[in-house]
Amino acid sequence: TLFRSAAGVEFDEEFLETGEQYEKLLEDGDLLFQQVPLVEMDGMKLVQTKAIQRYIAGKHNLYGKDLKEQVLIDMYVEGADDLMLLIIPLGFLPPDQREKQIQVMLEKANTRYFPVYEKVLKDHGQNFLVGNKLSWADVHLFEAILMVEEKKASVLSAFPLLQAYKERISKIPTIAKFLEPGSKRKPPPDDVYVKTVNTVFKRI
Repeated sequence: TLFRSAAGVEFDEEFLETGEQYEKLLEDGDLLFQQVPLVEMDGMKLVQTKAIQRYIAGKHNLYGKDLKEQVLIDMYVEGADDLMLLIIPLGFLPPDQREKQIQVMLEKANTRYFPVYEKVLKDHGQNFLVGNKLSWADVHLFEAILMVEEKKASVLSAFPLLQAYKERISKIPTIAKFLEPGSKRKPPPDDVYVKTVNTVFKRI
């Protein structure tokens, strides 16, 4: 949702709350690979997160000016994605395992991921990761930073360029609007969210 908001895409979200809703999507043939998310736009029913994001990025001029910029964007997006994948499952873990996994995630954020992006910003010498304009990579990294900061607010303390970068990105009008109270930004997964997911996909 942050990416769609950053791209200026107006959208309505519908969350699955019952297994019956999911079954209906399957029966109607809307889920090509039998999984969500599903985005309906431009007369198409799109699935697979990266395909959806890449389409929106291309349509809204957030995917670089040529193949060289696009491959850099893809690299930086996938790096941020790897970091996010250390965070997303946390809500589904028992409390004792959750705290251990948070520490693993923070260690990797500080030694594997954030140093890379700090160096990219230093070497590139611009306000953004690729070229000198906002791209999908910037939005994705910004979202990853927010997710990590929800676990440790001071996580960027050793990365001054990333701190300044986060501040710049947060002031972009479409992103600033998304961060306002009452926006469509979802809070971190809580017990209710986990229970709903387990119910919809029959994990319990």
